[in-house]
Amino acid sequence: MPLVETESLVIKSYNLAEADKIVVLLTREHGMIRAVAKGAKRLKSKFGSGIEPFSIVKIEYFQKETSELVALQKVDLLQSNFGAASNPDFLQKFSYLGDILITFSPPHDPNETLYRMVKACIETAANDPASLPGIGVYFELWLLRLSGFLPDWSKCDGCGRIFLDGDETRLQSDLHLKCMDCRRSSSGRTLNSDDRAVAAAARRLSPVDFAEFTLDKQETLRYLSTIMKQLITQSIGREVTGETSLAISI
Repeated sequence: MPLVETESLVIKSYNLAEADKIVVLLTREHGMIRAVAKGAKRLKSKFGSGIEPFSIVKIEYFQKETSELVALQKVDLLQSNFGAASNPDFLQKFSYLGDILITFSPPHDPNETLYRMVKACIETAANDPASLPGIGVYFELWLLRLSGFLPDWSKCDGCGRIFLDGDETRLQSDLHLKCMDCRRSSSGRTLNSDDRAVAAAARRLSPVDFAEFTLDKQETLRYLSTIMKQLITQSIGREVTGETSLAISI
């Protein structure tokens, strides 16, 4: 039963028995894990505030080959985001994002690109609450992209023609995009040039730069977030209720 040490992001936690908790963490080297934190609910727990949601920590745990759960041994707090998590808007946004992150992340499946994206989004939103709408869309788009579910909106899904500024398009039922020659119907929703430009910017910019780029594009962000949630619903096979407040501790 080897001892593993890794940097991690605390996604959520919930109660287990009278004194323990299960902590869900995204680790840099080992993907998503669920860890049993013995005695975490006790007043003088050795874990202290290190298992608060959205904290950045360094952990040590024992991994059994026969169990998906790991045994958390030590937590060193690298960065607390307790202040940001006290903001209801931040808590609501990242509770929702944490929920879909867990849904899209198989246990013990390393993905350092995903880890760096999530960490940068948390840090950006914690430092600047005004960035939350942009960070939400950025997170959703990148999660879909890394999972292989994000359509290529730069070109027509029918003929393959690259869209130019001003081109009129139509979203299909699968949320792929077609030009007016290939469309199935003249009615329906579209992604205009501004919508496509914001989606393209998310693919090339860092979270902090994207948040700054979209500060004056709130209407576009709201529309794109609606599309992202529909893509997520299609991808996971169940309805995404949106950014309702999800319980951190059960």
